[in-house]
Amino acid sequence: MGATKAGDGARRGRNGRAGELAPDDPAALRSVAIVGPMAAGKTTLVEELLAAAGAIPRAGSVAAGTTVTDHDPDARRQGRSVAPAVASLTHRDVKINLVDTPGCPDFLAEVRAGLRAADAVLFVVGTADAADGVAAPTSALLAECRRAGLPAMLVLSRLDHARADEAAALATCREVAAGSGEVLVPVTRTERGVDGTLTVHPLLAGDDPTAEDTDDLRRELVEALIEQSEDEALLDAWIGGEPVSLDALRADLATAVARRSLVPVAGVCAPTGAGLASLLDLVVDAVPPPTAHRPLPAHGPDGAGHAPVDPDPDGPLVAEVVHTGTDAQGSRVSLVRVFSGRLRPDTSLTVCADPLRIPAPREGDDPTGVDARGSETVRVNRVYAPLGATLREMPWCVAGDVCALTRLGAAATGDTLCAAEDPVGLEGWELPEALLPVAVTAADRSAQDAMARGLARLAATETTLRVERNEDTHQIVLWCTGEAHADVVLARLRASGASVEVTDVAVPERETVAGPATGLGRHVKQSGGHGQFAVCRIEIEPLPRGSGVEFVDKIVGGVIPRAYIPGVEKGVRAQLEAGVTPGRPVVDVRVTLVDGKAHSVDSSDQAFQTAGSLAIKEAVAAAGTVVMERLYEVEVEVDDAQLGAVLGDLASRHGRVVGTEPGEPGHTRVRAEVPEQALLRYAVDLRALTSGTASFTRRFSRYEPVASG
Repeated sequence: MGATKAGDGARRGRNGRAGELAPDDPAALRSVAIVGPMAAGKTTLVEELLAAAGAIPRAGSVAAGTTVTDHDPDARRQGRSVAPAVASLTHRDVKINLVDTPGCPDFLAEVRAGLRAADAVLFVVGTADAADGVAAPTSALLAECRRAGLPAMLVLSRLDHARADEAAALATCREVAAGSGEVLVPVTRTERGVDGTLTVHPLLAGDDPTAEDTDDLRRELVEALIEQSEDEALLDAWIGGEPVSLDALRADLATAVARRSLVPVAGVCAPTGAGLASLLDLVVDAVPPPTAHRPLPAHGPDGAGHAPVDPDPDGPLVAEVVHTGTDAQGSRVSLVRVFSGRLRPDTSLTVCADPLRIPAPREGDDPTGVDARGSETVRVNRVYAPLGATLREMPWCVAGDVCALTRLGAAATGDTLCAAEDPVGLEGWELPEALLPVAVTAADRSAQDAMARGLARLAATETTLRVERNEDTHQIVLWCTGEAHADVVLARLRASGASVEVTDVAVPERETVAGPATGLGRHVKQSGGHGQFAVCRIEIEPLPRGSGVEFVDKIVGGVIPRAYIPGVEKGVRAQLEAGVTPGRPVVDVRVTLVDGKAHSVDSSDQAFQTAGSLAIKEAVAAAGTVVMERLYEVEVEVDDAQLGAVLGDLASRHGRVVGTEPGEPGHTRVRAEVPEQALLRYAVDLRALTSGTASFTRRFSRYEPVASG
């Protein structure tokens, strides 16, 4: 989000009518997520649609950093979207919310947030990208859209590109959609003039079609719609050569899209404006209104059962924070989708967190973890219609609409906002796991407080960021979803005033002894007055993996008084925890105290602690050590065609494959055990190896000896 700009006329809307910004009837609303691979032209399409509808005076440029939805400084610096952004326009008296989403796989969580805010998807694929490996990211994103259960329309963009090939782009999309049951059918026809001009014609326009229509594209569309409609009268009329009503076909198109059985395909050339009007007509005619949205599963504030939430504008208020950002002044701005009822200004709402999701820390909280929250209350002062960074005040936000709220301090992304008399929580969407570690340190001692404050603010808005203080290495590790995400996180951390440096991620290691040995600890000092005297002999031996440290007392005859034996154990355990080699605790050993000496005056608990520590050092040195590294259970979901490459890569990382099994159709699930050191950049390397189609999870298993070679 960006700086708030709400003038005196904001409540009236762009042309002085509240209905343009805040329709009272959900039937006059359409919310669509703009989804697609990187460089497909999504943001440019949004910009040109806004300009074509008169929502902005002229279209901005991605290259120049002047677009409405890429208002974030990091988006402008990277030259691509890094967060969902909403901009609305009015077409044929229908308000259309365009939710621009990132194409970079690092920001998958932001794509899911955009899908949560929408009722349908405009999936954008560049017509010049068919030969550039676009199939893999397209397949991954289409799978995300299917999981969201939203109707979809395919937009073939960049028709003016020198390598534009509509047929090849459509064939690629049909290939990746194979087996899904979705029928991809063009609803526009592109014509290129001899002078290079482009014209996009809607196929459901002009005269009512007949079976003798010479336009092959139009006939293909009509036949697909008649087949989808299952209307025998319509089929008989078509077979009999009678004209078929375009109005009936448009209604059948809307029905088929709502059922997700048909995906209309429209061509556009955003810079020239070709196809933009047809696309807006398609959104109005074919995207189902919010009231057609299926009821959402819900739960009570304590996790108990609750009836699903219906998209009823007259029902109890239920809304959800789908994204949390900041404006130019650093204040939080929450993007909210209303699912039921009406959200009005000057209202107190109850905040219900999803009990299945770990909540993000609030500002000022410890970013390494926050206890689960109960219900809280927030005050909504004003309700805004976002136009990228510009916030325009609106009188209400009805079910199906998207709005922005400011200063919603007690609510985080994924939280439900509801009326106090009927508290309810919506079941949240799944967040991708952050699997790329980045270690940071304050540039100097004076920067430590600024870094802590910056991390707390970041953790409150970056949904997928995980901040960890590693107890073994004492490093602060930022877990990110990829390099682009890490770049954004570090830039925002530094912009908050924190001077930080990136360091290598340290991997915790352990040691155990290679065999049995003995050690003598002798601590004898005399410096006037009471001296220090303690002697102990120990035996050390290895134990099975995961046994920890076992201390055995075998002192007989009172050679060490019983009061001092706990001191020996304390010194032994402290030295094992610190490690004989600094930073490598010694584990899986049995230490047996077998002999020693004490002095009636100079012995003390502290002296025997020191003697125990010295004895351990000598024993471990005599036994020799085996370095142990952390081993992780890794599960990779990979396309069958890339299985061999993934298996070979795991082998190069000293990974041990323990099993494979069928995953989703066309995919295999690989289970392996991999050393942690080999996983530090696996999130980046696996994405590069599989063009972003594979995913993985990791879980700590145990420590094992470091592999040789």
